Order: sequence, then structure tokens, then C-alpha cells
Amino acid sequence: MDEHNSKRTLLLKRSEVASLLSLDACINAVEQAFRLHGQGLTADPAVAGVHTNAGGFHVKAGLLNLGDRPYFAAKTNANFMENRVRFGLPTIQGIIGLSDAENGFPLAVMDSIEVSILRTGAATAVAAKHLARQDSSSVAICGCGEQGRVQLRALSQVLPIKTAEVWDIDEETAQRLAKDLGDELGISISVAQNFRTAAANADVCVTCTPSHEFILFPQDIRPGTFVAGVGVDNPHKKELSPDLMASGKVVVDVLGQAATIGDLHHAIESGAMGKANVHSELGNVAAGNKPGRTTPEEITIFDSTGMALQDVATAALVYERALEAGVGQHILFGS
Repeated sequence: MDEHNSKRTLLLKRSEVASLLSLDACINAVEQAFRLHGQGLTADPAVAGVHTNAGGFHVKAGLLNLGDRPYFAAKTNANFMENRVRFGLPTIQGIIGLSDAENGFPLAVMDSIEVSILRTGAATAVAAKHLARQDSSSVAICGCGEQGRVQLRALSQVLPIKTAEVWDIDEETAQRLAKDLGDELGISISVAQNFRTAAANADVCVTCTPSHEFILFPQDIRPGTFVAGVGVDNPHKKELSPDLMASGKVVVDVLGQAATIGDLHHAIESGAMGKANVHSELGNVAAGNKPGRTTPEEITIFDSTGMALQDVATAALVYERALEAGVGQHILFGS
């Protein structure tokens, strides 16, 4: 950064973030964040939620030392399900504020959507490295929006995926994913008529929906499957049934968070399992403190609620790449 911009905050819009952030780099950054957390080298990430009649806000914040520089980031995302119909706006909107954690200077403000999409897929990829059978070749995905797409892309980077069955409440959305990603990834993708049947035939099963009803149950999963529940990020959403959670080896991103807003929350509330029944946080597995998959037959489950350190690591990566490429606009907030 030149001297003129050293005291200015970098502004990055969504298209600029997208141009700077590749999925493979995001996977590496997110894996590093989980590993550092598992090694006890990070402060505990924080999360807050505020709900309104029409939607709600999530704030996730964390601090991470990357190389010789400490970064703090806070992401504020708004989720309003009726936005497209009522206002012609996206369902999810938000920003990330990235600061120098040594002196508090606001380094950057950037659109959060690309970061949220990619870092969520990246977390599943990191979990799959440790929890999926390494010969896993078939995937079932429920939810074919942006997150469904990145989940399939991310899994294809770490596993030898050859086939996928996808399902969405909007069949046209599923058809578009099948066509677009079949060509892009060079794999066979079909649209499932029934997601639970598709899940029963898959090595890897991913749910990434806003469902308020359970959509996956123990009888839907065969031995040896890796399940990633990605869509639940508040106490009202539901994807993986308590009985399914209790039937597998459960790994969470952040234990306290998953017990409050994840599918783990519902399993605890129902009495199917408690915090003590959770095998590990993903950070401990990534750091080698806890084993991941230990037998070909076990069912492994990743309860992904979105860890703030994923946002810190990814936002820092975007910021550093933006400086190198001269992308974005600098503004002096204090003037």
C-alpha cells in the first residue's frame, strides 16, 4: 500500500471480491483458521442474532493472527426471505468490516456475500477431508441455490466425485445446477425426484436449505456416509433430525454455537444427545488433536453453523490480494 492510502479504508464491492477470491485459496485459508483454532491460538469467535418480524440479522466476529499480522473481522448479514417478492432485493445482504487487531484501524469494508458463500463451501471441504471416505464418489445435495453449487464445487476439489443427485423445491433451479455444473466439473449430475432416496444412494450428503422442518433421518443414510448439514444458522431452522444426529459421529464447527443455533441444538433439546456426545470441533480434528473418520462403516456428521474465523481468514485474504492487484476504492473515514 502506498503512503497516500496507508491511512485510508479500502472499499470492495461484490464483483471485486469475487474477482479476488478463488475457491481453492478459500479452502486453504479456512483450513488454516480451523487448525489455528484447534491449536488454541485464537480467541473464541462470537456470534449475535437479532430477529425482526420479516427476517433477522446475524453478526459474527473473530480475531486471527495470520503470519505476522493480527486481523479482526465482524460480518453483519441480513436475511429477509420475502425480499425478492416485496422489494426486488436479495434474500441475504451484508458487509464485513476488517480491522488491524494491533491498533484497531479499519482496513477494509467489503460486501459479504461472496465470502459467505465460498467460506461455507470451504468448511465442508475441510470437514470432508477428515470425515468422508477418501474414495467417496457420489453426492446428494438438497438445495440448489448458490450454496448448493459451491458445496458441489468444493467437494469436487477434495474428493473423487463422479456422480451427483440434486434436489430443490424449485425443479428448474435443480435442472440449471445439473446442466451448469455437469459441464463445468465434468461429472454426471441428475435431478432427484426424492431427496431422501438420493441420500440413501450417496457417499456424501449435503443439506443447504432454509428448512424449518427436518428433512433427513437415520433410515435415509447408509453406513459409511458423510453428512454435512449446512443450512441451519438460527434456532428455528431444521435439517438433520435428532435421531440422525445421535446415530453418527458428530463434528461441529463451534460447539457452543452449534448447541445454540445448529441442528445440534434440536438434538439436545429433544434429549437425543448432549454436548458430551459431540465427538469434536472441526478445529481439533484439523489440528490432529482428535481423529476424524476411523472406520469405513461409521456415519460422520458435520454440523456447520458458520464460524467467524472463516470470515476473518477469507476477508484478510481478499484484502491482501486487493492491495496487490490495486483493486477497490480507498476512503478516509476520519476526514
